[in-house]
Amino acid sequence: MTSGRAERVRALYQAFNDRDLDVVISAMAPDVDWPNGWEGGRLLGSDNVRQYWERQWAQVRPTTTVRGIVERPDGTVEAQVHMVVRDPAGTVLTRSDVVHVYEFAGPLVQRMSVEEGRARR
Repeated sequence: MTSGRAERVRALYQAFNDRDLDVVISAMAPDVDWPNGWEGGRLLGSDNVRQYWERQWAQVRPTTTVRGIVERPDGTVEAQVHMVVRDPAGTVLTRSDVVHVYEFAGPLVQRMSVEEGRARR
């Protein structure tokens, strides 16, 4: 029997691509620890994550395609993701394959980490 976390993570990517911040933020612990992949460092707290994405989306248009999701034996969830970042005019700025790893506190995301060197094709 699975925990359902993989399905929740998949739904988060859809909400991110739909720019539905309320749905994404509601799936996070209030003190979530999140990577700031755009500006560097880490963000603490769902309010800071919300502000980060609002700033980011005003400048660039990232989209994600989930290539696979696996629940790891340690309880984390690994998402293999293809990311494309465009400028507001639609020009592709970057493409990358990354692995995102989610840690949970109950049903909520507590921490997300990026394992760029582990991306699989």
